[in-house]
Amino acid sequence: MQRSISELAVTVIEPSSTQWRVIERHLQDLNVTRLDWFKEGAQALSDMRGYQPDLVISAMHLPDMTGTELVQQMRGDQILEHIPFMLVSSEESDYYLEPLKQAGVIAILPKPFEASALKRALFSTLEYIEPDNNTLAELDIDHLEVLVVDDSPTARKHITRVLNGLGMHNITQAENGREAVSLMEHKLFDFLVTDYNMPEMDGKELARHVREHGMQRSIPILMVTSEANSSHLAGVKQSGVSALCDKPFEPAEVKRLIQTLLSSNDD
Repeated sequence: MQRSISELAVTVIEPSSTQWRVIERHLQDLNVTRLDWFKEGAQALSDMRGYQPDLVISAMHLPDMTGTELVQQMRGDQILEHIPFMLVSSEESDYYLEPLKQAGVIAILPKPFEASALKRALFSTLEYIEPDNNTLAELDIDHLEVLVVDDSPTARKHITRVLNGLGMHNITQAENGREAVSLMEHKLFDFLVTDYNMPEMDGKELARHVREHGMQRSIPILMVTSEANSSHLAGVKQSGVSALCDKPFEPAEVKRLIQTLLSSNDD
């Protein structure tokens, strides 16, 4: 049986004692009591190398680093790279948020945040740690050949980790659309997951090429993107993408989209 959110061990990195008490109260209201609190990133990193929590919740601006730098250090550490990360911040600058999204986060919650948003993020954490894949069993997931395309190695690793958790293990990676096209000319894939913004050939151009010129024109294409421009996304949808998924994405939402896309592709 999947664990409940009350069993989660959570590390909170927040320099403000007032804000820490707010987060602590919200977590305790959800029966999450296994909590550790740190004011600085370096101290938290050192502690987590000895004891890995189930979830890290961090502010953006810490005394010794940013939340973005914190999650990047975690993703570059073999001991910590798998730990789900949640940001609680009023920061809106893409300078800070975009690399954080690329590194893979469970959620980005504003200050102040709604208790319901925190609860949803905690359930996403459980889904990430222990995904329930019964709904995907009939799709023969473990035999699917999947192509993941993203110019960020960290993002590719995060997407791959989520797909592995869902039972997909035959995964090939490409760093842009041009490399993906080359790979698809020599190997058949069952499913394509791509970023939007990439050099050489972006996700929109890749999707259009696959649909108009590729040998695998019916392949389901899931685009994972942090792009917020509605006009850009409208063009993306017209390029032949099967579905769009936001960064940061929820494992449950990814699972739902995969089930829909692959089921319809079998019909």
